[in-house]
Amino acid sequence: MASDFGTFVSPNITPDPEFGIGDWSFQDFVRAVRHGVAPDGSPYYPAFPFEFYATLTDRDMADMWAAVQEVPPSNFVPEENEVPLPFSIRQGVKLWRNFFYEPVDYVVDETKSTSWNRGRFMVEGPAHCAACHTPRNFAGGLDTDAQFAGASGGTAGWTAPPITTEALAEGGWTEESLIAALRTGLTPTGDAFGGAMAEVVHLSTSYLLDQHIEDMAEFLMDQ
Repeated sequence: MASDFGTFVSPNITPDPEFGIGDWSFQDFVRAVRHGVAPDGSPYYPAFPFEFYATLTDRDMADMWAAVQEVPPSNFVPEENEVPLPFSIRQGVKLWRNFFYEPVDYVVDETKSTSWNRGRFMVEGPAHCAACHTPRNFAGGLDTDAQFAGASGGTAGWTAPPITTEALAEGGWTEESLIAALRTGLTPTGDAFGGAMAEVVHLSTSYLLDQHIEDMAEFLMDQ
């Protein structure tokens, strides 16, 4: 994943004990996913969206852990991150966390429907929509005062449009068209998502339950 701070490469998370996470405990897995901390105590780069996974329940974590165990082990060794100094000093992430680490804190809005709240949980949590659609400051921290206002990848060359309710409505989006787009990748105008969003649909949202996509669309059109 290209960024203004370098190119980050995802690790092997198959249950291979040497090259993957096969020697991890369930507690190691939870700490990594929810808090962004490796079993040895070193911090993960925020290219891994652990801030958004903080809301995952114990059941969610147990289900994810069980799914990972069913993946065939692989001895594949990914390439190293291509991150220049000073960002290559991983311990510097601890300093970054002191200023910019803001794990999602999900609280049910009693004035809204159950489906709206489920949609908010998905959008603000595990779907991590803000990771791309919210601008970041000079240090890569999210500008939470401009949530979903749109962002760009700077030197990485990508752009994520605003997905606030107002911006979506102005763009001609409806709940129905959002549902269709998150399932198929087709926009209301008949165009297809490109770049990173095409990957999001192909590898993520197209697998969601209909209820989850419907709930996400309901929340996005009424934030």
